[in-house]
Amino acid sequence: MKQLTVRNVSEPLAKSLESERKRRGQSLNQTVLELLSRALGLTPEVRYTNGLEKLAGTWSEEDVREFEANTACFEQVDPELWS
Repeated sequence: MKQLTVRNVSEPLAKSLESERKRRGQSLNQTVLELLSRALGLTPEVRYTNGLEKLAGTWSEEDVREFEANTACFEQVDPELWS
């Protein structure tokens, strides 16, 4: 594998790369490699989400019951708003 050093990275670019790295939850190196590959058309575009997919399916039955109990008030219809 070839190694590459990138010099003179502007502060706004460095901050954007760091934000993207954190959002993806991966190393800066991996983030830069994926962005370069995608920009050059070497890999298909991967759609990244807001990171919540990591949490999908992690709630216990107790967590679900607690959430439903705490949000039950949102299921009530206010008749005054619909008349």
